[in-house]
Amino acid sequence: MTETTRRPRTTTLWRPTGPEELALVESSGWTAWPPRLPEQPIFYPVLNEDYAVRIARDWNVPASGSGHVTRFEVDAGFLERYPVRRAGGETILELWVPTEELAEFNRHIVGRIQVVREFHARA
Repeated sequence: MTETTRRPRTTTLWRPTGPEELALVESSGWTAWPPRLPEQPIFYPVLNEDYAVRIARDWNVPASGSGHVTRFEVDAGFLERYPVRRAGGETILELWVPTEELAEFNRHIVGRIQVVREFHARA
């Protein structure tokens, strides 16, 4: 008889990132988000790809020359501690993870963080 490992139920999250944050995620082996800067009290993954695309394209590209949309899975049971925050319209939904909880949040990522979209400034 063989024992099977059950994967936890997961929730898909997205995160718009600029090139500096993306380089730090890559250096983690695509498994963790980097610590926040002092002026960043929360880490906010978003709940839908469209919202992440808008931030990556419309904010990250002008600010840093490129924007990337990442997708990743997190243990759904763990995420229940974070209420969904509406940051604008009906589909502008985020989770607010306090910076001091980010290491624990990272431990609940299931699989790897993936880049699913890229946007670059026109030359």
